[in-house]
Amino acid sequence: MNNGEFERNAFKPIKENPIILDFTGCKYLGEIHLILKIKFGLPEYYGENWDALWDCIRYLWTDGEKVKVNIYGFLSLPEDLRAYCVTMLEIFDDVHRDTPNVVFELVS
Repeated sequence: MNNGEFERNAFKPIKENPIILDFTGCKYLGEIHLILKIKFGLPEYYGENWDALWDCIRYLWTDGEKVKVNIYGFLSLPEDLRAYCVTMLEIFDDVHRDTPNVVFELVS
């Protein structure tokens, strides 16, 4: 087994479709990253920053399966946290552009 296979196998299976990201009540960035880590099945070594998120999810859905991600509670985040998390939405847009079978919907 090469190193790439080891790292890929560190991801946990995603059983939801649609995947529900519910940030309602989050007040800290760590809470946001914990939800992302759990819902996307990210490995233990996930670095909890936007570069790490991009690195982990950019090739997560390359098999062509149609996946929907519903985002709740984003608009109710504290203003400073919401402003910081706009980068997360940009990453989601980039993932969708590269893998159109994955759709992210900001619900609330």
